Amino acid sequence: VSMAVDCDGDAILVKANPQGPVCHTGSDTCWNEENSSKTGFIDQLRAIIKDRKNNPSDQSYTASLFAKGINKVAQKVGEEAVEIVIEAKDDNKELFLGEAADLLFHYLVLLEAKGYELDEVMEVLIERHKK
Repeated sequence: VSMAVDCDGDAILVKANPQGPVCHTGSDTCWNEENSSKTGFIDQLRAIIKDRKNNPSDQSYTASLFAKGINKVAQKVGEEAVEIVIEAKDDNKELFLGEAADLLFHYLVLLEAKGYELDEVMEVLIERHKK
């Protein structure tokens, strides 16, 4: 993905999207760590959403949301929020997680429609945590 040299030129930082273990021993890393978090996929999803906005296609559900305007996008977030609340009252993990995924996806679409970045939301949370 990218490479950078540190300030005094004695170390290189390589950022990559590995397709499996990266250590010669077969471990995820050379420090016996596991790459188990899947939250990095959110950045990939955000890039796809941005691309659907900038390069709309008739076959894209996401592009169709953008085409309908901000009110429709916001309405979808509201619908998904209600649906997750309803599923939270039951004990069906599969349905709850499906609604959680729908809400997160539509929320990311809303952020893009408004021209805001998820990092801006994270900054608000970070500032609140400091208080």
